[in-house]
Amino acid sequence: MALIVGIRFQTGGKTYHFDATSVADVHLGDYVIVETSRGKQLGRVVSFLEKADQENRNWKSILRAATPRDLVLRQIWENKETKILEKCREIAREDKGLEEVKFVSAEFSLEGENLVILYCYEGEDDPKLNGLVKKLKKANPDTNLEMRRIGPRDTAKILGGMGACGREIRCCTEFMTEFIPISIKMAKEQGISLAPSEITGMCGRLRCCLMHEHEQYLQAKKNMPKRGKRVITPQGEGKVVRLNPLSQIVSVDLGEEGIIDFDVVEIERKK
Repeated sequence: MALIVGIRFQTGGKTYHFDATSVADVHLGDYVIVETSRGKQLGRVVSFLEKADQENRNWKSILRAATPRDLVLRQIWENKETKILEKCREIAREDKGLEEVKFVSAEFSLEGENLVILYCYEGEDDPKLNGLVKKLKKANPDTNLEMRRIGPRDTAKILGGMGACGREIRCCTEFMTEFIPISIKMAKEQGISLAPSEITGMCGRLRCCLMHEHEQYLQAKKNMPKRGKRVITPQGEGKVVRLNPLSQIVSVDLGEEGIIDFDVVEIERKK
């Protein structure tokens, strides 16, 4: 049975699987060299694939374990990537047609033969990057350059920073490896205000946390009456005005007695 490992090239990035059978004594956290569409890349082993999930798949083999030279080389390219990114942003500031283009990251392949620059642009048409590309190619004549457009969610994930909720590291940067569709309905089912400041993340899109607890809210609401329904409480009949699914509390308007909170087990639904 082949030894299949999960490899990431960036913290919080997507996991790609490779055959590690030819590499002796592989452990979690080890750095290895693999062949990708961007050339040879240095990645880190983050998981092992269960045997039951290995059938009928053609896995690319890991080329070899990373050497100290590979790790130093990666640091050298990272320093150069930072300078190239700064150059892109400098050119964008000077070019009136590129004000809305956000250059997010630059990444060299292991040997530096390929360079991919990720940028975010929310306009309908593609921005005109010909002038910028010419300047970059002039400075890096022996490198194959690729400009790749990404969305605002991927941009926020790469840039990182504090989340809108106050978390020091955004969820998308820390542990999310892919984005799942999020709808305004999720906010409504959780009783969250629909004000943009309450449901919008740093990327300008609906917050990913609306998805994280969605299923828990659905399960918690199964045994609760709906808002607006008439119910019978230990203090009389009233109308449901609020629900707190996680604490299983129902707020009931009892008229002259005001709004009173009850545990869901104390409530009877009026037939």
